[in-house]
Amino acid sequence: MPREIEFLYDFGGPNSWFVHRAIPAIEAQGKVRFRYVPVLLGGIFKATGNSPPMMSYGHVASKVAYDRLEMERFMDRHGVTGFQFNPHFPVNTLLAMRGAVAAEQLGCGPAYRETMYSALWQDGLKLDDPQVWAGAVAAAGLDASALGELVQDDAVKAALVASTESAVARGAFGVPTFFLGDAMWFGKDRLRDVVEAASA
Repeated sequence: MPREIEFLYDFGGPNSWFVHRAIPAIEAQGKVRFRYVPVLLGGIFKATGNSPPMMSYGHVASKVAYDRLEMERFMDRHGVTGFQFNPHFPVNTLLAMRGAVAAEQLGCGPAYRETMYSALWQDGLKLDDPQVWAGAVAAAGLDASALGELVQDDAVKAALVASTESAVARGAFGVPTFFLGDAMWFGKDRLRDVVEAASA
């Protein structure tokens, strides 16, 4: 049986999109499978005192340029294409991430995740606008009415809070974060490491 790797994600992080795009080819090898765990990146930042990279070192031109180089290297290594930086970045992902919890309950989690990731990092949509979010959901053939109702449910809101608090308690400080049992890896550049550990 393939070993399970937990993938803690928030749609708002482009590095999570890169991992999402790389996962299918990795899973096709049959050694590991990923379980998507929705968390709210803003909540993690608030709880840990962390901040987005562009706020931390956006003034360091060489670091920004190197990060872009690593993005290109990652995409080349995993055959990832189609990335476009969202012109509305940073996008508040509270609605989208509550939607991820709701979509799991409705049985359309994978389709919803694909829709949100594509909307943010390929189509450049402003998904913190409820009308834009609903339009993207409907255009993907998902039930925008049912999802729109469920994202307002207190249980869905509480589930996202609980998932985020659990991530922080386990040591997470950003996304993408991976767990193999209790062992943690952080960042898209550690994807290969966690897969190797799970495959050993």
